[in-house]
Amino acid sequence: MPDWINERDASEAMGVKNDREQQGRDLCQEVRETTPSYTSDRIYTYEDYLKLPDEELYHYEILDGMLIREPAPTTLHQRVSRRIQRLLEDYFWETDPGAEVFNAPIDLTLSDTNVVQPDLVYVPSNSHIVEEKRINGIPQLVVEVISPSTKSKDRIEKADIYRRLGVPHYWIVDPVEQTIEALRLTCVGDYDIISSAEGSGVFTHPDYPGLAIGLESLWGKRPL
Repeated sequence: MPDWINERDASEAMGVKNDREQQGRDLCQEVRETTPSYTSDRIYTYEDYLKLPDEELYHYEILDGMLIREPAPTTLHQRVSRRIQRLLEDYFWETDPGAEVFNAPIDLTLSDTNVVQPDLVYVPSNSHIVEEKRINGIPQLVVEVISPSTKSKDRIEKADIYRRLGVPHYWIVDPVEQTIEALRLTCVGDYDIISSAEGSGVFTHPDYPGLAIGLESLWGKRPL
């Protein structure tokens, strides 16, 4: 067989491979830019949640019985979430050695009709809500790193659920706006902003003495 035929076949095969790779990249980009989809045909529960299929580019949550299918997070989101986790683990290693800081994906069951996957969850050492397959109960702190597609859900819907079900501390981190806000549950059941920081500032919290997070270390690409 002439060499030019082998070369042509190889070129065509390479072209097909490149097209498929590009299609895969386009699909991943499309998934990451898609807003969450909501299913409200009936009330969903934790039992329903356990029957959902595993999808590589999506995860599920149930908010007040409504099923939400959400795309995978971006690299910026993951970078910021991982750095906050590392800082919190170092802090609680000194102040609450038996505590645990979990990162997504982790199932947090706040009620039978509220199953969420927060970016970070702090469970104190004196808590007994950590089970083999999920966190079943109310943690001390939940951290959500928001994306443009999840901003409304995290700031309004999930904030309301965390407040109603009694999560004492809820932090909202926005990597795009470079802000962090700490909400604390009041004695009358409302959330107040107890601390905030932005840009290159330093985040501190009155309930976690000694914790100081320099925000510049969160936003950049350089490792801590």
